[in-house]
Parts: sequence; structure tokens; C-alpha cells
Amino acid sequence: MAVKKSELYSSLWASCDELRGGMDASQYKDYVLVLLFIKYVSDKYTGIPFAPITIPPGASFKDMIALKGKPSIGDDINKKIIEPIADANKLSGMPDFNDPNKLGRDKEMVDRLTKLIAIFENPALDFSKNRAEGDDILGDAYEYLMRNFATESGKSKGQFYTPAEVSRIMAKIIGIHEAKTTGDTIAYDPTCGSGSLLLKVADEAEAAISLYGQEKDSATAGLARMNMILHGNPTAEIKQGNTLANPLFMNDQGTLKTFDYVVANPPFSDKGWTSGVDPESDPHNRFHDFCTPPAKNGDYAFLLHIIRSLKSKGKGACILPHGVLFRGNAEAEIRKNLVQKGYIKGIIGLPANLFYGTGIPACIIVMDKEYAASRKGIFMIDAGKGFMKDGNKNRLRSMDIHKIVDVFNKVLEIEKYSRMVPFTEIEANEYNLNIPRYIDSHEEEDIQDLEAHLRGGIPVRDIENLNEYWQVYPDLKNVLFKANGRESYRDLNIPKEEIKTTIFNHREFKAYNKQMNEVFAQWQTETDQYVKALVKGLKPKQVIFDISENILKAYDNRALVSKYNMYQHLMDYWSETMQDDLHEIAVDGWQAGKEVKRKLRDTIRGKKEVTGIDGLEARLIPPMLIIQEYFAKEQQAIDDLQSKLEAQTAEMEEIREEHGDEEGLLVNALDDKGNITKGSLNKAIKELGKHIDENAEEFDRLHEYKKLMDQEAEIKAEIKKAYEELEQLVVEKYPVLNIDEIKTLVVDRKWMQELEKRITTELENISHRLNQRIRELAERYETPLPQLDDEIKELTEKVEQHLKQMGLEW
Repeated sequence: MAVKKSELYSSLWASCDELRGGMDASQYKDYVLVLLFIKYVSDKYTGIPFAPITIPPGASFKDMIALKGKPSIGDDINKKIIEPIADANKLSGMPDFNDPNKLGRDKEMVDRLTKLIAIFENPALDFSKNRAEGDDILGDAYEYLMRNFATESGKSKGQFYTPAEVSRIMAKIIGIHEAKTTGDTIAYDPTCGSGSLLLKVADEAEAAISLYGQEKDSATAGLARMNMILHGNPTAEIKQGNTLANPLFMNDQGTLKTFDYVVANPPFSDKGWTSGVDPESDPHNRFHDFCTPPAKNGDYAFLLHIIRSLKSKGKGACILPHGVLFRGNAEAEIRKNLVQKGYIKGIIGLPANLFYGTGIPACIIVMDKEYAASRKGIFMIDAGKGFMKDGNKNRLRSMDIHKIVDVFNKVLEIEKYSRMVPFTEIEANEYNLNIPRYIDSHEEEDIQDLEAHLRGGIPVRDIENLNEYWQVYPDLKNVLFKANGRESYRDLNIPKEEIKTTIFNHREFKAYNKQMNEVFAQWQTETDQYVKALVKGLKPKQVIFDISENILKAYDNRALVSKYNMYQHLMDYWSETMQDDLHEIAVDGWQAGKEVKRKLRDTIRGKKEVTGIDGLEARLIPPMLIIQEYFAKEQQAIDDLQSKLEAQTAEMEEIREEHGDEEGLLVNALDDKGNITKGSLNKAIKELGKHIDENAEEFDRLHEYKKLMDQEAEIKAEIKKAYEELEQLVVEKYPVLNIDEIKTLVVDRKWMQELEKRITTELENISHRLNQRIRELAERYETPLPQLDDEIKELTEKVEQHLKQMGLEW
């Protein structure tokens, strides 16, 4: 039975992290990722003639396994494995596997490296077919590890990794998907880190492209080279060096090489960028036409390097802190020149705390030289509010990514989110590009109406703010509210306790719900046909792309609902369940639904099977789903026995409470811990039987309790037997399921039922929000100030009367 991808990656991380000890994650990642690299290239290329990666004899992962437990394991890994592979493939920056300061000394090092190698011996980590059928097992594993390493590395050491969500956005908005000529398109990242951003660009291209990257840190550059190989780009050129001081990609004329696409996530506000750089006499002419960036802030130095590295029709995207949009002096002059030349196509404001090296908010500057001369404005997006919390960081959700990409690529203007800002407006603002100047994304305050507090009534302004509902429920508004004699105010037309039932029972509400149910039903029918036609070898990522795009289309322009919310429900369930299921089907087809086994648990003696229904583990169909579908009668019989047992237990508990205290009739049956056991009860009956005439009542009560205890044991035995029989029925059912039954169980009973539940909850929330808001307004203004004054006076008079009766003066 194949290991689920999600379980594989989480267990891989847990195992690696457990071995880390006191080593910083930013260092430990180097060892883990090198092991991952060696495992991959060994699986993929060992014994393959003319392979892009050479595995010298004796330097494969299998040869590394033979080193486990040897006192010289660290030195042997360096000399017998790492060095031969590095020399044969011109790799550098490899970590030292014989460093006692990081890996421990003597036995500690031997044990740590031995366990680390053992982690990658997992049969599920077979990369010989990596990327087969478009499903990147290795890429996902790498991404999972890198995210965790970045999270654990601390604020100052996580800059080697650009969050995958941001990388995907950048790849999708620079137009790389339009590059269709194999080999002619080149992409470049001047601060490539571990290469994740550059690889996302390559993944987005429909044809193979050439990749170039430069990274200042030697160890990180080594990771980037390995990453390129791991992700099927062995010909990518990664060079190590300071891009600003010594750019290493040059053309034959000795000038900077230019590229079709450039992406970058440079270090924010680098204070030492001028080290090795003379901006006034820059041989690459990067600053002359724009102004020299401040000596203590390198943000624009990197941006201008990108501009200079773009071809005449080149396009790029760069992540920079928000300060580049509004800071003054030299940066203001650079910004003005960039705007006037038309190089900036768009700006996307991102949420704060996304990146691992800093918590400040950042933005994506999108550049396009091709249409610079005809550009009339800059398209801006304020996406700062779309995220989820993920530990101590913020994280873009699937819906946030899709919305940003849709809006940017289609140039959609959405109130409080996006707009095309003309150059005339930017010039009027002295070329300040701070997004809040052009997009007011603040939510309107919930204003308290003083007149309504004084005289009662609900302000019409607040009612009209719910206009999106009245567009769907026009008659409902008249049912809920009525005139009160004042033009700008209305009264609630029904008791506030009836607001919810009035909404839910109204014909317009029911009609809307019916319409939304039909929308889901149509999508479900289309998806059902699509996924049931899938066969072994399917591409899981293509599947989720197809069905998720369809759900976006299904809910596009539907009143009251956000298509992106619906999309997110699907993507959440995909992440939790569907991707593992589709991977199983991709490997073995729908036949995977026939497989079930017992879970194993660790014991002192080794592995042991977990008994009972909960101990069954199936690849596609949960055991409880089999029970619901085929053995509901048997399950109901068990449930009835459980109810009977609960009633029996309650009766015994009642007797214990009544007669189990120090003077009770059951006191002699209590053991040392104050419990009544079978042994303690029999012992007490035996003792009382010797003097039954003196203890007749107590003797009878003990016998009565014993009878209940025996009945309880009988019921438990029945339940155990019933569970065993049910368990056997379930185990026997899996192998005889036919393919149509498996598809029905997986698609209809498992996937679609869960998705329908989530979509239904989303729709219910719409009406709950309306109900809550109307009730809030009703309660806010239901008691006007004069009425409160009258109530206070009345209560005050009552208090004074009581005080007088008590002989007290007020």
C-alpha cells in the first residue's frame, strides 16, 4: 500500500527535525537537502548512459547506505560520495559531513548520520519515476521541507526561501505562459537564493526555457544548483557571486546579458550594497539614466539591475518593501524616472509578515519594457488583507493567489481592491506610488446614529448598506421593515426574535437557495463525469486545475457569493484529502479502492497491529464509509447495544451514588481505590453470606448489583462480538468491490458529500450574516434615550421608596 504524500512529507520532516539536536535549521537544511539530492540523482540517473547528471561508481545512495554505523561515516560520505558527485557535475558549496561542531563527535556523529540516511531509505521515497505523469513527488517534498526549514530558521536566516504562493503569483503575472518557442526564451533571477522562484517561472512556461541565476551565498548557491537538478532542470546555470558588484552573466561584447523574463526577491533594504560597487562609474550603466540609489539602501539598486537586464521587450517582477513606493530624495527621483519611462506596469501590495526574513509588508513591482512607450498608467492592487494565519507567519490562500492573478492579468477594477491609476494622477501626487493614495481599502466604520438613539428607529443608511441582499430579496426588505413617520428611519416590522425564521421562510430566500443548489448540482454532475473517467496514470495537478477552474466558472457573477470562497473550499479539501486520493488512483487506478490493512503501532517488542474498526486503514475508502453503505443494519444493532450499555451503566452509577458512601449498603464491596470490581464484590458477598441473617438487606443489594454487573459484562461481550463480526464483514467487502462501486463510494459518497457540506455552510453563512446585522441594528436602537431616562426615573423612585420604608434618607 502506497504511503500518502501528505503523511510522507510530514513524517520526513518530523524525522529530520528530531535528529537536528542543537543545530540551527538554516544549517541542518543543507545536510537534509543534500541527502535528498543524492537519493534523487541515484534513483534517477545511476547506470543511465548519457544522463545529464553523472553518478560515479561507488558514489550512489546505495553506497552511502553501506556506510551506516561505520566510525568513519562522516569522512567517508565526504570523500566517497559527495566529492565524486560534486567533481563529476561541477557542483560546489556542499556541507561538511564530518563537522563535529554541527554533527557531534564520535558516536554522536555516527548515530546522527546513520539515522539521517535511514530516513531516506523509505521505499515511498522512490524517485526513479519522479515527475512521471506530471505529478512532482520530489518537488512537493522539497517544497514542504524548505517551508519548514525557513519557518524554523528565525528572522535573520530564512531569506533563502521565497514563499511558494508569492512565487506562483510572480510566475503567473509576467506572461511567461505566452512563451512557446522552445529554447529561445530565457529567464533570470539575480538573487536566486535556493532557486524556488526561478523554478516556479519554469513551471508556468508552456515550453522548456533556459534558466539563469546568481546567488551571493556559496552554500545557498549550491542548494540552488541541486534544486535545479531535482526539479528536472539540470542545464540551468547557477553562478555564485555578488550580483551588484560582479554580475557573472555577460554577453560576447562584455556587457550585461539581457533576458526575456527576470524575477527577484532581493534582500530588503541592503545597507551594504555598495560594497565592491562604484555607482558613479558603473561599467554596466545601470544607474546613469535614473539616479544613484542611496548608499545605505539597496532596494532600487536591485530594481535598476533588473531593468538593465531586460531585453527591449522583456518583462519582470521584483519583491521589494513598501518603502520603495514613497521614500524621498534619490529614491523619489528614481521612481519618477521609472514612471516617466513607462517601465512599471503594475504594483501589487502584499500582506505583512509573509516573508521569512522580515515581518514588514512588501509589494511586487511588475515591469514591462515592451509596451513602455504607450503606457498611460500603472495598474495597482491592494491585496494586503487577503491571507490566513499560519503559525507565526501570514500565508496567502489559494483564493488570494487566484484573485490577484485574475485581477492583474485581466486588468479588472474592483472597488477597494484594484484600479488603473493614470499617470496624470501619479504626477499630481509627485510620483508617490504608495497604494493607499490611490486605493481606499478601509472598511466603512459602523456609525452610531445619535438621532436614532434619541428617538428610535433604524437608519435607512444602515438598511441600504445591505443593498447586495435587497438585490436578491427585494420583497424581504419590505417584510422586515416599515415606515415610522420619519423619512430617514424605519422600524422593524416583526419581533426581533422572528428575524431569522422570517428570512429563512421567505419565498425569495428559498428561491435563491434553490438556485444555488442547482449551481452546485450542475458542477457536481460535470465533475462526477470527469473524475469517474480518470484512469491509472492521471495527472493529479491537472485534475485539480480543471475542476477548480470549473467551480470558479460555476459561481462567477453569482449574487451574494464569492467565487473565490467556493474555490477555497475545494482547494482546502484537495489539500486535506483529494490530492492523496488522486495520487493513489494515479499509481494504481481505481483498484486502489480494494485495499485495506491494519495499522501498526510501535511497542517495546516492535510493531503490533491495532485491533478494531479504528485499526483498519484503507487507501481510498474509509472503513466507516463501507459500513454506512453496506452494513448500516449491523452498525445500528451495535448502536442499540451501546445505548443499552449506557442505560445499564447509568443504573449502576445511580445505585453507587445512593449506597456507596461510608454508611451505604455497598460500602463493603469497595476496593482500596474506592471502586467496585468483580473481585471486591464477590469477596463482600462471600463474607456477608457467613452472617446472612444479620446482613440480609445489604446481602440482597450486593446480589442485585452483581446481577447488573454480570448483565453489563454480557452486553460488552455482545458488543465486542458484534464489532468483530462487523470488522470481518468490512475486511471481506473491500476485495469484492467492483470499479463502479469504488467510484461511487469515492466520488459521490466521500468527495462530493463533503464538498456539498462545505458549500452549504458557506451559503448558510450569507443569511446568518444578514440575520445578525438586522438583529444588531434592531437591538442598538430599540430603546431610545428618553425611554431609558423614564426607566431610570421609575427605578430611582422605587429605590427611594424602599429606603424610606427602611428609615433611611436618600
